[in-house]
Amino acid sequence: MFMKYICERRRLYLMPIACAFAGSALLMLGTLSSYPQWYLCNAGHLINYNDAIIFYFFRNIMMATLFVASVILFKFRRHDMHTRNIHSWILFAVITFTASMITLSWFYSSSSSLLSVNFIDNLTYAFTPLWRDIIGWSLVAMWCAALIILIFISRLRNIFWYSGGFFCVCFIVTLAVLLSSDHSAGYTWYQARFIETVSTLFLIFVLLCDVFNLYRKSHDKYLDSYQNSIRDPLTRLYNRSYFYDTLTQQLPGTTAARPLSVIVSDLDRFKRINDQYGHLQGDKVIQFVSGVLQNAVRDKDVAARIGGEEFAVLLTNTSATEALNVAERIRQTICQQAPQSSDGQLPEPVTISMGVFTATAYDLSAEECVQRADQAMYAAKEAGRNRVVVWQ
Repeated sequence: MFMKYICERRRLYLMPIACAFAGSALLMLGTLSSYPQWYLCNAGHLINYNDAIIFYFFRNIMMATLFVASVILFKFRRHDMHTRNIHSWILFAVITFTASMITLSWFYSSSSSLLSVNFIDNLTYAFTPLWRDIIGWSLVAMWCAALIILIFISRLRNIFWYSGGFFCVCFIVTLAVLLSSDHSAGYTWYQARFIETVSTLFLIFVLLCDVFNLYRKSHDKYLDSYQNSIRDPLTRLYNRSYFYDTLTQQLPGTTAARPLSVIVSDLDRFKRINDQYGHLQGDKVIQFVSGVLQNAVRDKDVAARIGGEEFAVLLTNTSATEALNVAERIRQTICQQAPQSSDGQLPEPVTISMGVFTATAYDLSAEECVQRADQAMYAAKEAGRNRVVVWQ
């Protein structure tokens, strides 16, 4: 919760809950110190039930108050209150309140002689009238008020607030179980502890699920961002940078038995299409050709847009003959299309010129490979366009 607040300051409402659980953990240590036989083998110490319920009392006050504070801050999360000074004062108040509850619990316990209160008689293990008639029911009323405020403001709009409501209900049930008995040394005491433990574990589970969901969303956003960085926004083919990076990575493994082929292509007389039909129609032509390229290659190959109407294809483990066949298939698919068969994406028949170069050894750079395929493509244009030329 603290990290979520650091990442997004509008989540200030999480800090009271973070302090509530941090303070609760410290007060739980005080409760455990009332059970010395749990961690001191054969110590012969008696359970100090009064200390245990004192720490429990202050935990209830602290957590109910901080839960209400969290809900109120959640209500005003979109208001103009997210300045450094306001955040500092709110955090100071929350931390000071948490620290004061911990300090008061220590002073009221048997660890200090400054203050004292008796909720349980340690000799008879009976609850005192102060607890049975006033304190216990006051805590129930406090948690009921916290639950009503939580439901009214948050509307239980997600699992986080559902778990908060469940937590309030569990504390109410825990107190009701304690108030149903006159003595602490019995099953009722441990039943109350069990309910409280279950509620805490449930909330921890919800928080872990929230962390997992945050990680998943962050990972999905990273993948989307990465794809946007390597894709051409108009065609969703790979962009020029990714094409060259992939070619550079694959060239070292090139051999005669594992050739690497590059196809560079350019639409014929594309400027005339832009001038006659407009750039919007020109974009549709580019998108149509991109779809043909994408459908013609394998998943391990790379089809990219490296210029305005210029495309490149990287074919892994593909010989010159196989690359020529792929290029011819692409060329024929494009030149055979008409406005009707292309669903209006082509205003007129379009042709493409393509050049092929196949590397059989790691003796050229990525730029040189593309340059040779580019030379073959220009040779195709000079030979009359709408054809494929293999670099010789």
